[in-house]
Formats: sequence, C-alpha cells, structure tokens
Amino acid sequence: MEPDIWYNGEFIDHEDAEIHVLSHVIHYGSSVFEGIRCYDTDQGSAVFRLEEHMQRLVDSAKVYRMDIPFDLDELVEAVVDTIERSGLRGCYIRPVVLRGEGPMGVNPLDNPVETFIAVWEWGEYLGEEALEKGVDVEVASWNRMAPNTFPAMAKAGGNYLNASLVKMNAIKNDKMEGIMLSTDGYVAEGSGENLFVVKNDTLYTAPTGLSILPGITRASIIALAEERGYEVEEKKIPREALYTADELFFTGTAAEVTPIRTVDDYTIGSGSRGPVTKEMQDAFFEVVEKGHDPHDWLTFVDVPAADEPEMTA
Repeated sequence: MEPDIWYNGEFIDHEDAEIHVLSHVIHYGSSVFEGIRCYDTDQGSAVFRLEEHMQRLVDSAKVYRMDIPFDLDELVEAVVDTIERSGLRGCYIRPVVLRGEGPMGVNPLDNPVETFIAVWEWGEYLGEEALEKGVDVEVASWNRMAPNTFPAMAKAGGNYLNASLVKMNAIKNDKMEGIMLSTDGYVAEGSGENLFVVKNDTLYTAPTGLSILPGITRASIIALAEERGYEVEEKKIPREALYTADELFFTGTAAEVTPIRTVDDYTIGSGSRGPVTKEMQDAFFEVVEKGHDPHDWLTFVDVPAADEPEMTA
C-alpha cells in the first residue's frame, strides 16, 4: 500500500491524487515544490529543517503569486501528520503547490491553487556507493538561467526543465551528474545540487547572484564548516578551478554530501573522497543519523518502530 497523500487539508488515497490534463501546471509548468527528508535517527524519526523548507515553499509561491490557503504552521503540521500516517520512519517528502484546471492561457490568476504533500521511501540519490567513492561528472553544455529571466530563488517546477537537460546529457555521456555554469561562465551548481570547491582547506561556493538555488543543505554545511574552523567564501569560481581543486562535493536534500571524483575526466585530488568532504559528511550525519542536534534543525515525529507496539486507548 502506498501512503495516503495530503490534499488541500484532507487525506486521500494514493491512487486518487490526480489532476486534470488541462491543469495549468501541465501546459505552463506553474508549480512550486520542496524536497525534504525524514531520517530514522538514533533518537527517533525526525525531519531535517522542516520549517525552513516550508518557508521556502511559501516564499516560492509568493513570488509566483500563488495564494496558498494554509499558513506556515498548518503546512508544517500537515507534513508531520502525513509522515505519522504513513508509518515510514525514514522517507522523502514532497510538498507541491500547483495551478489546476481553469481558463487556458498563459495568465494563471484565475486557476485554482492546489496543495499536495506526498511521502515515500527513497535511498541515496546518486547511488549507494557515491557517498564514499564519489561520482563522475561533466561540465554541462546547458548554462544556468540568467538573472532576471526566471526567479532562481523560487523552487519552481518549470525551472527544472533546464536541470533535466543537464541530467539527461550527463547520463547519456556515462556520467552521474552535470555542473552548470552561469551565463558569464562561472561555476553555478549541479542539476539538483549545490556545489562546494575545497582548496587549501578553504571552502568556496557560488553566490546566489549567479542564479543558484540557495540550498538548505548548503546553508547547513556552511554553518558546520565554520564551526569547525574552516573559512567559507561565496565567490565567483572559474571553470578551471574545478579541475585543480583539492576536493569537490555536492550538497542537497537528495544528494546529502556527495564527493566528486572526476570532472570532464580530470581526476579531482586523489580521485576519492577527501578529508574535508568526509569531515563535512560526518558532521552532517551526526545530526541526521545520530540525532545530535545543537542547532535545533530536527523536527521529531511520532512513528513507532516496526517492533514497537502502538499505544491504544
């Protein structure tokens, strides 16, 4: 049985979560969404940075003039209820707000706004061995969009057509992922991940002004790195800096902290996970696997363990 889906304030069966073929979102890409993880930590099931993710969903909707008829607290509660109802101690969470069936045409203002929250089990996004051995990537032939074309700070469905081109080309070229450059040729991000460059024990990452999505995992790694004494700089990174880096790694809800071992067939560092990347992984997984949370990043949810009987009245 697939878990029930939260839809506009009510739970519906998984197979009933449908939209009409003439929904605005199908023709014009008018949706905003989030990707969130619930981890089965040593302290119990917990969602990583839930409120920050849902605030970004609300902000993305605001940019696209989509009026969600639920406030932030209600949306956070809906995610918790959906996980608890699913019985999944660890899961991926997908809230999505979209424009449904209504007048056809580019103008979406008279189309209804629909809100869904779904959860499912999902493992390592870039493969089981990627977290240790790293991935092979390429610099994409498709650039990240230019500023003032699409709002890059909004996590919108239509933006990911660009990302899909990058990902498909990488797979066709026997790589796991592509790295997009900005319109002026500086390093931006992966198709679904932010990127860090490590050089001489300093971490570099692209500034948000290069039309990257300001990732929540990215912000978490910046905080964890600075706590450990590393300098982190948000600056323009030239393409060739990828090839001469000591280490490279992706960050993201799906990718978590994934090392990069080659770019365009250039070996990065030793060709395996480097010490700084491992330190960042260890710091991150100390939170999301061990449940040690000095930053108040975890929202614990009540999902009994498989061998733990549910309480009855």
